[in-house]
Amino acid sequence: MKTTIIFDLDGTLLNTLGDLRGAANYALRLRNLPPRTTEEVRRFVGNGVRNLMRRCLPAGSSDEEIDAALADFKKYYAEHLYDTTVPYDGIQELLSILRKRGIKVGVLSNKLNSATQALIRHFFRGKVDVVFGEHSGIPRKPDPTSCRMIMEQLGAKPEEVLYIGDSGVDMNTARNAGLTAVGVTWGFRSREELIDNGADLLADLPVQILMML
Repeated sequence: MKTTIIFDLDGTLLNTLGDLRGAANYALRLRNLPPRTTEEVRRFVGNGVRNLMRRCLPAGSSDEEIDAALADFKKYYAEHLYDTTVPYDGIQELLSILRKRGIKVGVLSNKLNSATQALIRHFFRGKVDVVFGEHSGIPRKPDPTSCRMIMEQLGAKPEEVLYIGDSGVDMNTARNAGLTAVGVTWGFRSREELIDNGADLLADLPVQILMML
């Protein structure tokens, strides 16, 4: 019996791709660099925004150049979090049902913590118990540290938890924390990536997650 679900955010609960691309291309435009396509940004996200900007910039860019571009990205993104971002179809209904059933819900993202918290407040106020984004000094997913911190706050044992995400990083996070890994196929990555990285279960629609509890 599962009592707890930990969700990834980008590509799992929210389609944030348009706003991430907008912020990345803003930083590139300031440097007279060509914009990145939606598909390129889709491939680049998942390991934190610094890695996103490193991948968007020309190969061989220095740490100083990456940090400067990242600062511009962060400023723009903070002001454009909600331009095109929307929950995936069925997510609001799923979270409402989980709340009614007494299932504890956490969100764990490699996204900046400030943006993660703001997006959850905006879209899912009252539907999530614990929210955890990128923190300085705490390793990002797929390291299990932050996942275990959420579990401790929720009072959940590994065997009671479903971990739900859309990428290989998420599947490895679940495995590293000893959780059941559920891959969602509506997100940023392919079904093949989820399977190759050890998904225990796959969901093509949010409602299917209810059958896994």
